Amino acid sequence: MSQSVKALAANTKGDFASFNQTVIQRRNLRPDDVAIDIKYCGICHSDVSMVQWQGAHFPMVPGHEISGLVSAVGSNVTNFKPGDRVGVGCFVNSCGKCAACKAGQEQFCEHGVVVVFDSEDDDGTITQGGYSQAIVVKDHFVLHIPDELALQDAAPLLCAGITTYNPLKRFNVGKNSHVAIIGLGGLGHIAVQFAAKMGAQVTVLGHSESKRNEAQQFGATDYQILKSPADFQALAGHFDFILNTVAADMDLNSYLPLVKSNGVFCYVGIPSNDIHFNLFSIFGNQAKVTASNVGGIQMTQAMLDFAAKNDIKPQIEMIGIDDVPQAYQNILDSKVHYRYVIDMSTLK
Repeated sequence: MSQSVKALAANTKGDFASFNQTVIQRRNLRPDDVAIDIKYCGICHSDVSMVQWQGAHFPMVPGHEISGLVSAVGSNVTNFKPGDRVGVGCFVNSCGKCAACKAGQEQFCEHGVVVVFDSEDDDGTITQGGYSQAIVVKDHFVLHIPDELALQDAAPLLCAGITTYNPLKRFNVGKNSHVAIIGLGGLGHIAVQFAAKMGAQVTVLGHSESKRNEAQQFGATDYQILKSPADFQALAGHFDFILNTVAADMDLNSYLPLVKSNGVFCYVGIPSNDIHFNLFSIFGNQAKVTASNVGGIQMTQAMLDFAAKNDIKPQIEMIGIDDVPQAYQNILDSKVHYRYVIDMSTLK
């Protein structure tokens, strides 16, 4: 048995014009399930990438930044009730038994985490995401959205928020930390807010003057444009932690000397090409070069609570369901300011 719900699906790899409204099936409630009426769903660059991916399953309903209201709960569910404000992020199932799952790192499940769309679930079905009227999710993977956060603002936090919050917490960013954020885009503008509210001195490393004022509004104390060797030299050994939020290729040999001794250069924006650097760029400071994934369920809830307490929210552009194809192209063309959120009431 299943429930029919309206959704927006991509039907052809790489063809944004192939999106069309359709009907998909959601499973009936299991004892540990939560049924959610979806109110908003953010659009992430990884949604676009999945529609372009050769190995994806089509038709595909993307969307992993879901916010809405609980409509029903299974017989064993005790921590949610109808009407609760909730969210669903990047994944919806894991084994729950391996070391990673027991440590609250479900994203690293040793048996394979089940992501919210285009992933095989434990019953053999392929998951479908948040560009839909409703979804049914195991209760462990549902998040409480605090009342202080508007549902539309909470949606992008479920990916962009936890993607930036996780490395800042993991590397102990706090009072007296000197942090640089490379890029003030969909990830960067949220990272600046988190780092500033954690007590850090935050510098945005941008590529033009156009976002200087906004960087300050988000909490940055400095804004630097690095072009010449002298620009880089002026900031040598200045930062405890650098978070790179852009996916563009860069000369790491110029950026790594900006890190203090035993500091960290962390990627959350992942370039398509391999990265290369000379080891002498980190020999003098023993800098760590790493990347960061999203966080587990417990950390994601902590991120939402922190955002609510500190008035952290993404800057969003609200769109309707018919605007999704153009929004995808705008994301590729870097024309979004800063995150798109779909109003699912426009799904007819």
